[in-house]
Amino acid sequence: MTNEEAYLLAAGKRPDWFVYPNGFARMVRQGILDLMPWHLMEAKAAREKARALAGRYPSRELFPFAYRQDNDDIACWGKGHGEQVLIIHDFASPGFELERVFPTFWDWFREAVEETIQWE
Repeated sequence: MTNEEAYLLAAGKRPDWFVYPNGFARMVRQGILDLMPWHLMEAKAAREKARALAGRYPSRELFPFAYRQDNDDIACWGKGHGEQVLIIHDFASPGFELERVFPTFWDWFREAVEETIQWE
C-alpha cells in the first residue's frame, strides 16, 4: 500500500465539504509522516477519530489529520474554516476544546517542525 492509499481518502469517503490542502498531500507523497511529537493519521484512523469528535463536539464538523503523542491535541480541518488548521484538545468539555488556530496547513507544519527540533 502506498502512502497516498494509506493517508488520503478518496472524494466519496471523506466529508463532502473537505478537500485535502496541496501541502498535506505533498507531505504524504514525500513520506513526511511523523514530526515528533506530531504524527499524521492514516485515513482509517482519521475517519474513526472524526466520528468520535462528532460525538463529543456536535456543534463542529471536523476532519482530523494529525495527533500529538504526548497529550490529547488533534490537528483538524473544520467545515467553514477553509484551510485553517484547528488544534482541538480532545476530551475537553464542549466549548473549551479549541486550543489554537493556524491560518494554513503550512503555518501548522512550521510550528510542528519547531516542536520536533525542541522534542527530547
